[in-house]
Amino acid sequence: MAGSRNWEGPWRKTPGRLFGTGFVRLYQLTLSGFIGNSCRHLPTCSEYSYEAIARYGLWTGGWLSVFRVTRCGPFGTHGIDRVPTGPHQTWRWWAPWRLARH
Repeated sequence: MAGSRNWEGPWRKTPGRLFGTGFVRLYQLTLSGFIGNSCRHLPTCSEYSYEAIARYGLWTGGWLSVFRVTRCGPFGTHGIDRVPTGPHQTWRWWAPWRLARH
């Protein structure tokens, strides 16, 4: 089933994706003005999280979001950092630490 995913096409609206993207939108509308107003990346961490969860689902997109937020610290990276566009051979649901490279 994993090989039949449409990575570039319209994203399916599964309950996990709806919950995750809804949570990110709620954060953007409420707390983002107080907490997340100094992101070092483009797109911002919340926009990255929204797109990652919408594209890859709550599990993989959530881990991509966590690793992105950890890169946004004072000694972290900066600049343009887009969500990966396609599946990668090392992405496994049981090994989320492999997503940290992306």
